[in-house]
Amino acid sequence: MSKLASLWEGSIQPQIKTALPGPKTKALIEKDGRYLSPSYTRGYPLSIKHGYGAMVVDMDDNVFLDYCAGIAVCSTGHSHPEIVKTIREQADKFLHMSGTDFYYTVMADLAEKLAVTTPGSPNKRVFFGNSGTEANEAALKLARYHTGRKNYISFYRSFHGRTFGSMSVSASKAVQRTQFAPLLPGVFHAHYPYFYRDIFKSESPDACADACLNYIEDYIFKMLTPPEEVAAFIVEPVQGEGGYVVPPATFLPRLQELARKYGILIISDEVQAGMGRTGQMWASQLFPGYEPDIITSAKGLASGMPLGACIARSDIMDWKPGTHATTFGGNPVSCAAALKTFELLENGLLQNVKVQGAYLKSRLQELTNRFDVIGEVRGEGLMLGLEIVESKASKAKAPDLRNQIVDDCFYEGLLILGCGENSVRFSPPLIICEEQTDTAISILEKVLAKLAR
Repeated sequence: MSKLASLWEGSIQPQIKTALPGPKTKALIEKDGRYLSPSYTRGYPLSIKHGYGAMVVDMDDNVFLDYCAGIAVCSTGHSHPEIVKTIREQADKFLHMSGTDFYYTVMADLAEKLAVTTPGSPNKRVFFGNSGTEANEAALKLARYHTGRKNYISFYRSFHGRTFGSMSVSASKAVQRTQFAPLLPGVFHAHYPYFYRDIFKSESPDACADACLNYIEDYIFKMLTPPEEVAAFIVEPVQGEGGYVVPPATFLPRLQELARKYGILIISDEVQAGMGRTGQMWASQLFPGYEPDIITSAKGLASGMPLGACIARSDIMDWKPGTHATTFGGNPVSCAAALKTFELLENGLLQNVKVQGAYLKSRLQELTNRFDVIGEVRGEGLMLGLEIVESKASKAKAPDLRNQIVDDCFYEGLLILGCGENSVRFSPPLIICEEQTDTAISILEKVLAKLAR
């Protein structure tokens, strides 16, 4: 065990030793401001010098409890000793040998693991990239290639990446699209079912699912594009940036029925929701009978190493050599880290997500009874959202208050982030324990009580 691991073993308490940001962090932020792209979306002034488990220490030796995990990327926590050991062992062997030109074992082994664990038959093939947006670009290209069709249907508030194709099917924030037009043509959007409750003032999940599917058939198919020209639906089984929103239980199986009726593929974007985050290995497994044609994965796939994957049925991934390729995708070090991540999930970590996710959700639910600004708690596993409103009676969204809560928690030593217009996301490392959640809830409760006063 490393000195850092020994120091933090079992640590659950943040330790804020300086004013935030401290002097070393301030110097780093100043240097960063001179040389880094201003397009990066920085929130509160956090730096990182070390990380272990769910704890982060900054340049000034302040210690934080991390409930965002690098935006759900550090799935097994910061510098998990078994992940680090695996990375070192693979690095000693070789760092790179472009997998689109040559062969190596860890790449084929990981492709097999992805094919076997994703919903449906294991008769699948995998294209590796470096990120979620690359995985989605591959999926969009593959859908056009296989079907010979040109159009896509996506959902408002979705986020699929920042490259041109992925951004074209996204509909999250206008700033992400500003001054980048024209984007990919032939993209149409429907409201994600959850948000039809705001449109029709309906609390019925089934009614919201009906409204979404009816909109697609009665408006998009009849007035905008015939279904015979649609290559694929691209949908998040749990919306991430949209607010950690879970669709009605019947929606995705019914969307699948609609897609198969017209020969349309379904791309299930599990970049944030996959790899155990929801308590299932794949979020699609939350919906019995739902077997998407293509699944995309990244973020937590390799416990912090850059890796993306597009997984499709073998009969769909039928493109010819040279049609689509990558230099670094499927890097052997990243593939080795992903295989070890799977091993950890299968040997107890996935069960921990179910247990700790239920506990975190119950603790967040307790706060709804005490604070009028909490609208609802939603999500699955350790992908939970806390909606912030002006009051329960008005249900008016309170984005500024949400931002204040996120910032105030940082100054108390808890790292969380926003999502959607007015929600707080909780996506901690999958290794968290009850004591750490108690600490996180205690800090959140303190912040909410202070704002209430």
